[in-house]
Amino acid sequence: MKRLTALLLCCLLAAPAPALDRKPRNPRIDAQTAEPGNEPDEWQLEEPARTTARPQTAPTAEAAAENPVPATAPIEHRMPELTAEQADSLVAEWRERQRSQSFREFFDTYVLADSFPADSDVPDSVYTGRLRALASPIQLPYNGIVRNYINRYVAPGGSTIGRILGMSQYYFPLIEEELIKEGLPVELRALPIIESGLSSTAVSHAGAAGLWQFMPSTGRSYGLEVNSLVDERCDPILSTKAACRYLKDLYRIYKEWSLAIAAYNCGPGNVNKALARAGEESRSFWDIYDFLPRETRGYVPAFIGASYAYSYHRNHGIEPEAAPIPLSVDTLRINRLMHLGQIASTIDIPMETLRQLNPQYKIDIIPATTKTYTLVLPQRKIAQYIAHEQEIMAKDSMYLKEYINPANLDKKRQEYITIHTVKKGETLGAIAHKYHVTTTQLIRWNKLKNANRLSIGQKLRIERR
Repeated sequence: MKRLTALLLCCLLAAPAPALDRKPRNPRIDAQTAEPGNEPDEWQLEEPARTTARPQTAPTAEAAAENPVPATAPIEHRMPELTAEQADSLVAEWRERQRSQSFREFFDTYVLADSFPADSDVPDSVYTGRLRALASPIQLPYNGIVRNYINRYVAPGGSTIGRILGMSQYYFPLIEEELIKEGLPVELRALPIIESGLSSTAVSHAGAAGLWQFMPSTGRSYGLEVNSLVDERCDPILSTKAACRYLKDLYRIYKEWSLAIAAYNCGPGNVNKALARAGEESRSFWDIYDFLPRETRGYVPAFIGASYAYSYHRNHGIEPEAAPIPLSVDTLRINRLMHLGQIASTIDIPMETLRQLNPQYKIDIIPATTKTYTLVLPQRKIAQYIAHEQEIMAKDSMYLKEYINPANLDKKRQEYITIHTVKKGETLGAIAHKYHVTTTQLIRWNKLKNANRLSIGQKLRIERR
C-alpha cells in the first residue's frame, strides 16, 4: 500500500510529461485496425521533438581513477517519505478521479448521441431507437405508458434525476459490483431509483426501508438485521446483497425479467393471480398488465423510464448535481459498543457525514457487543481514525451512559425530529429534497390530505431517521 501511494505521489510531483493529444480515439475502430501486439492506447502521446545529441568521448583511465563513481550513486527521483494521512489523501484523490472519469466515460462511450435538441418535442421513433440502443437482457419496450414515465423523470425544471445522477456516482459502483458477482443484468441498478430515489434512509408508508425498500419480514428472511438499534435494510452493501438474492429467486420462478421485476414490487402471489386470470398464453408483464395491482402496473414502465432518464439525461439538458457524500470511502470493523459522537468529537468528520455513510445505525450507536459491525469513513480520515483510536474508545462512558437506561433511548429518538416552517414559494418536493427524504414520507409524517397545497407558516414534521 505504501509503495502504491508513494508511487502515485511521485507521478503527481514529477516533471511535466510529454503533451497529450486530447482527441479521444474510437476504441472500436482502433481495435479493428491495430496490429496484434501494437494495440492503441486511449490517448496518443505526441512524439517528442528530436534533438541532436552532442557526441561524447569515453573517459580516460586516469580520469576514471581520479573521479570514481560511488557504489551507491544517488537516484535522480527518490520516493518522498509519506505520512499515513498523506497516503490516504492521495489514494482518495486517485479514487475520486477514477470514479468521476468512469461516470463520464460510460455516457461518452455507450450512450447513443443524436441531433435532437434538448428542448424539442422528441418523436416516438427517437424514444424507441434510444431504448433499443440500450441492449439488455431485460426488455425495454416503448409505448404511451412508458413515455409518460420518461416525461416524469426528464421534465424541464425537475431536480429529481439531477440529484439521482449525483448520488449514483456513490451507489451505482457498489450496486453494479454485487449484480455482476451474482450474474444479474447490470440494468437492475435502476430499481433503487424507483424504489427509493437512491436514498438509503427512505421509508415508505407501508414500512419498507432503504435503497431497495425491503419490508422487515422480507429483509430478515434474507439475513438483514432489523431491531431498535440497527436496520440493515438501510445498509447499502448488505441490502444490495439481499436484493440480488431475492431477484435471483424471482427470476428462477418466472424465467422472464419483466415478471420478476413486477413480483419484486407486489410479491409473487399477486403476479401468480394475474397470470391465472390472464390465461395460459401470458408470458410477460404486458400480457397481465390489466390484472395487476394498480401500483404495479406503473412499476415496470417506471423502471424503463428511470433507465432511459439515467442513460439519456444529456439529451434532455440535465446535469448531475454534486454528490453530497464522499465518493472515496473505506471500511473498518468495530468490535465494541461505540457512539458515532465519539468519532465526530475527536477527529474532523461532521456527524452528518458519519450518518450518511452509516445509515443502518438508527440512533448513532454501533452495538458491537456480541459481534463486529462495519464503520464506513471517508478514505481521507482512515489514518486519522487509527491514530486516535484509543482516544475515541476512551469516550465510551461519556457518550453511552445515557443509553443504558431504556427511557433515555426513547428521549434520544425524539431528538431526530425536525420541524420545518413552510416559506413562500416552497413545494413539498423542494422541502423533501432539502432534508434528503421523500414526499411520501412527508405526507405520512404530517398526515397531509392535499400534498399540492401548503400554507405559508405551516409546520411540517421531518424525521431524520
